[in-house]
Amino acid sequence: MKLHELSPVPGSTHKGFRKGRGAGSGNGKTAGKGHKGQNARSGGGVRPGFEGGQMPLQRRVPKRGFVNIFATKMTAINVSALNKFEDGAVVDAEALKSAGIIKKELDGVKILGHGELSKKLTVKVAAFSDSAKQKIEAAGGKAEVI
Repeated sequence: MKLHELSPVPGSTHKGFRKGRGAGSGNGKTAGKGHKGQNARSGGGVRPGFEGGQMPLQRRVPKRGFVNIFATKMTAINVSALNKFEDGAVVDAEALKSAGIIKKELDGVKILGHGELSKKLTVKVAAFSDSAKQKIEAAGGKAEVI
């Protein structure tokens, strides 16, 4: 088989349909748009979600709760994840990223206290839980808030 012998499978391709090209085409005159009205006009139609003036679904359904747009989103990791580092290492957001423990730091990294820590580390992140701070210091390390 050569390149010039290749062709699509019969029935897999269709000719493009040309709307509004005369009565003989089967889709002439109004070209599938009906007679007059908003949707027949150039640039006509309604915005997404518009229900003809009826109260739209997005406004009808009850809204719940409160979303604080000023909230800081922290990336949380547990103390047990810090065992991946060697003894005496300085752990910060960049070190956590390069070790593959976190993907993004968002507004900062917070260390939580789940698990045990067996290494002596200097941890420099945005926030610590009380239990995480105690565990890091109990292992002989330092917990520094940046």
